[in-house]
Amino acid sequence: MSKLSEGNKAPYFELPDDDGNTVKLSDYKGKTFVLYFYPADDTPGCTTEACQFSELITDFAKLSIDVLGVSPDNQDSHRRFREKHDLKIRLATDEDAVTATAYGAYGEKNLYGKKTIGTIRSTFVIDGSQNIAKAFYNVRANGHAEKVLKAIVEISNKEGGR
Repeated sequence: MSKLSEGNKAPYFELPDDDGNTVKLSDYKGKTFVLYFYPADDTPGCTTEACQFSELITDFAKLSIDVLGVSPDNQDSHRRFREKHDLKIRLATDEDAVTATAYGAYGEKNLYGKKTIGTIRSTFVIDGSQNIAKAFYNVRANGHAEKVLKAIVEISNKEGGR
């Protein structure tokens, strides 16, 4: 598994979202956005992470930042997850893990002391030139959305604002 670093070109993706629309990297050309990978809908950590991104969606929107969550779950699962928790973020399906693999967010991980293969909780801030502005791997779900927001503010301040 190769990890992406700041400055790398973001791998192209084209995925179905929870509403049956296609979302692709090129949709975000000229715009910074958050792409995060999570293992499964409606599990404790993934729910915490999705709810916290949703709670901060107004703060992300003030910075003109969209948030896209990606997991291997199908569209129906995403729709139920979004409705059950009143999520304000868009969710996309990567059933074959091709996109997660391209971002280094799929592979061997340690789950409660047991080695498994699957989606590795990872987040990327992708800038308007479609480069990786920030990469987070093996993140802890609780508090992560706030860390991502702070990183975006820092990036924005370094660039002299938006």
